[in-house]
Amino acid sequence: MTSLLSAYVAAFSSVLNNCLATRPGGAALPIDEAIEWAVQTAKATHAAGNKLMFIGNGGSAGISSHLAIDFSKNGNVRSTAFNDGAALTCLGNDLGYENVFAKQIELHARAKDLLIAISSSGKSPNILRGVAAARRAGCAVLTLSGFDADNPLRNVGDVNVFVPSRQYGFVEIAHLTWCHVVVDRICGWKPAVREPAASRADEARTAGGRAH
Repeated sequence: MTSLLSAYVAAFSSVLNNCLATRPGGAALPIDEAIEWAVQTAKATHAAGNKLMFIGNGGSAGISSHLAIDFSKNGNVRSTAFNDGAALTCLGNDLGYENVFAKQIELHARAKDLLIAISSSGKSPNILRGVAAARRAGCAVLTLSGFDADNPLRNVGDVNVFVPSRQYGFVEIAHLTWCHVVVDRICGWKPAVREPAASRADEARTAGGRAH
């Protein structure tokens, strides 16, 4: 009998393997090319003296903070997340919650920064306004969304990653996983290369014939 954990992992794996990436206007982009775009853009952003900025609500806010630390400490890529509690409550109270990210981006963004906008639904007004503020500042934009394929966030990034699921857990873990692939690639991770079966068999025969 399949365990609940195994079933969950199998279902999540299917979702992750079916993530889609698009360019502006909806042009399809192979997912590996989207990953390498993010890797090279993040590295170039840091090398130019610029920074990565992460925004998200709820679970996506946690992902944003997590990734800002990992990109900074592990990837040596200058990164920040606009999730400070005092800033969010101040700006939400004074300007409305829909402006909590846009105002911070207006204050801190510089041309050629990279914004990573994360929203499970792709419909959060404060995320969409944050992207608009980043565009006005001349920033590049990577979006990560889920739920509905026609969500508005999916149309506003230079690269847009979409997770085809309405399960919050799957979407959030997929966003975190996808970004971890990017930062781990920056850190030098490469897929393990398996030798062809014939080569392994030849090596085994050779080892078996050696004198001991």
